[in-house]
Amino acid sequence: MSIPAFPANSYDFVKYVPARNYIGGEWRDPSGSEELPIPNSRWGKAISTVRMSTAADVDAAVQAAKVAQRGWREVPLRERAMVMYRARDLMLKHIEELAWLVSHENGKLFSEAKAEVEKGIECVEFGCSLPNLAAGEQLEVSRGVRCELTYEPLGVVAGIVPFNFPFMVPLWMLPQALVGGNAFILKPSERVPLSSLRLVEIFAEAGLPAGVLSLVQGGKEAVEAICDHPDIKAVGFVGSTKVAKLVYGRACSSGKRALCLGGAKNHLVVVPDADVDLTVDNIVASFTGCAGQRCMAASVLLAVGDVDHIVNKVVEKSAALKLGVELPPVTTAAAVDRMASYVNDAEKRGANVRVDGRGKNATEGGFWFGATVIDQVSADMPAGREEIFGPVLSIIRVKNVDEALKIENGNPYGNASSVYTTSGDVAARIMGNAEAGMCGVNVGVPVPREPFGFGGWNDSCFGAGNLTGWDGFRFWTRQRKITTKWQLQKDATWMS
Repeated sequence: MSIPAFPANSYDFVKYVPARNYIGGEWRDPSGSEELPIPNSRWGKAISTVRMSTAADVDAAVQAAKVAQRGWREVPLRERAMVMYRARDLMLKHIEELAWLVSHENGKLFSEAKAEVEKGIECVEFGCSLPNLAAGEQLEVSRGVRCELTYEPLGVVAGIVPFNFPFMVPLWMLPQALVGGNAFILKPSERVPLSSLRLVEIFAEAGLPAGVLSLVQGGKEAVEAICDHPDIKAVGFVGSTKVAKLVYGRACSSGKRALCLGGAKNHLVVVPDADVDLTVDNIVASFTGCAGQRCMAASVLLAVGDVDHIVNKVVEKSAALKLGVELPPVTTAAAVDRMASYVNDAEKRGANVRVDGRGKNATEGGFWFGATVIDQVSADMPAGREEIFGPVLSIIRVKNVDEALKIENGNPYGNASSVYTTSGDVAARIMGNAEAGMCGVNVGVPVPREPFGFGGWNDSCFGAGNLTGWDGFRFWTRQRKITTKWQLQKDATWMS
């Protein structure tokens, strides 16, 4: 059996096949008894269903992966990368279908979903380049003595990915891990498990041997089984900080490598000399794009001095956004309630809700929350310090750049920080002192493009390095150092 193409080519509601596991090159039903609906958040009704996997399903995937990985690791690295070339071509061929699938299961606008698929393809293209980057090093360290470095696979590895980027985030991990010679077990979010069905089919069609890539649906039991399984050697995770800490601790305690990316509270610093048009467009796009449901979204605007001429235009542009056309729904009804609770709390504490997205709807039954701008927020309010994960911008007024940096650096997260200015000196001060791993100058969503790695600091990242780029390849592999001597040199030293 194969997974059929997703049939939609508009926002009109359609149903799709149930989410299943893919183990040993075969589609299987998860063995758990709990089954969840997969809602289309634009319409508020189920597009499909997913059953939860058990620890036995995870073990079945591991056993199939162990067998497949023995042969996969023997395939030359350059031939492994050829699978990435073919997968890229297939993704480009089906890009419209894949984008509509992401849009329907996640809620994104079609344009946002297509951008997600395109970014995923860019990650695959980096995987194509790995044979040139991972060629290893060799050096004659003494007469007749050579040292060589190679990158060896870990074996069976796993990735646990979030609801907000169901197609792209798996591709932060898969190219490096697979080209590195590992077998990979993917556990998508139970909220959005459908894109992964087409993803594994694409890799199978691209020539990836059966068992090298497995798909295990499920929730907490599947995650815990992945963390605990003795034959899984490394785990990558992207999600909330709370769960990232738990996964990191549990995986590491069982002897695994782990790199777990968590949440964020990203700050935009705006100074009076900022270019008005660029800044306004950028800020609104940053906090409303993907309904604010991304770890790189702006959530706090640190307004330095007299910047009312900029803030007023942000308010005006935000209020004019058309729900359902320019601003997508959020993923669940619970998310709507959570976002409203932060706005209600800020209002009770004296903040000024200048654009109010509460109670707005674009369809009956959908999960909607309009663009919201809250002025006069203080750094100790929940809206000013906690991750809301929605299209809500909190404005904190500060006197100078030093005060802005104090607030930015006092937050436990360290994912992203940006500054809007035409002054190189101001930009250098913010970029040199912000406690954030990804920073931008006049860029509200400073996502590094390949080959630069994605990863934050502090409570936004647990583990060493970045998940994408060259760091990602090194995370999923281990270095072997080989020292070779083929002759007895006359001027031998203790080194030779």
